[in-house]
Amino acid sequence: MAERDGTTTGGVERRDLLRLGAAAAAGLVAGRLAADPAADAMAKPAATGVSGHPWNPKTADAMPTRNLGKTGFRVGIFSLGGQAAIEKAENDAVAVPLIERALDLGVNYVDTSARYGGEARWSERYFGQVLPKRRSEVFVATKTHDRGRDGSLKLLETSLKLLKTDHVDLWQLHAMSTMDDVEKVTARGGALEAFREAREQKLVRYLGLSGHTDPAVLAEAIRRFPFDTVLLAVNAADPHHLPFASELLPLAVEKEMGIIGMKIPARGRLLAGYVPPPLGEQRGRAKATRTGTLSMTEAMRYVLSLPVSTVIVGCDSIAQLEENVAIAKAFTPLSGAQLAALEAKAAPVAQQSLWFRRA
Repeated sequence: MAERDGTTTGGVERRDLLRLGAAAAAGLVAGRLAADPAADAMAKPAATGVSGHPWNPKTADAMPTRNLGKTGFRVGIFSLGGQAAIEKAENDAVAVPLIERALDLGVNYVDTSARYGGEARWSERYFGQVLPKRRSEVFVATKTHDRGRDGSLKLLETSLKLLKTDHVDLWQLHAMSTMDDVEKVTARGGALEAFREAREQKLVRYLGLSGHTDPAVLAEAIRRFPFDTVLLAVNAADPHHLPFASELLPLAVEKEMGIIGMKIPARGRLLAGYVPPPLGEQRGRAKATRTGTLSMTEAMRYVLSLPVSTVIVGCDSIAQLEENVAIAKAFTPLSGAQLAALEAKAAPVAQQSLWFRRA
């Protein structure tokens, strides 16, 4: 079971995490100021593209914003993930309007990957149908799953073609899962050589990494290379097995990284009303056998009360998207007691909600 107020888990006290979360939430006030015309003019970069950050004029009124680490970009606290409807094959009629609607609602950060949507890379293709006319409004993140220099550069070349852009704002190492991954990307001829080259050539602006399985793996990579961001899997079940909140978040905050939370509802497994699919159709080591215990509001409020810059959530419909934006707009931080209560509420479904963690 997780720690309670004033006690420790994994070397970090809950009150320290709450203090860090409060510091992140303090950015909400500055984000709201952008609704003022003078402040809005100051927040808007002089230019877009590689020389300036994207700027969606609807973000400041749509939801609170926070700093994406040291990048200088103010990100809305809800961002659109490139999975769910956006990675399904031949799903243009759903995926493209969903992306368009997200930008209309003020979402200013989208996340995809060379791996989303299989070999055809449907996710990047769908974003590529929207970006040519709206590139200046949105911060675009994609990923490489190749651990070597040459393979990563080839993936990036295709990503740029499919996204129909001359650069991405953030390029990330996808799913860093083992210490062997760390050794491979940092070795001679490893993916980090591609990262440096791509940044020098202005094909990418910022560099990051992502992971689901083990906080120690991401921590080791962060100690070896000055990444700008980290995309980590964290939800209300987190304290029950290999906790990222206590083992990784303090290091990321210390390094002043942009911190992006994912797996907020655990692909639905954490949510009340979830109906588990047949066991043979489920991914991961831990299979879902029952409905979840939290509402989407509880799931999002939990993670947004931690020191994260934003959360990414994949959506199956515009209705889901609109619900998530509404939750973000109404967000207020939870207290330590409220966080502990949600952790306890998630305990019965913790195993199925952390299926992506190593055993």
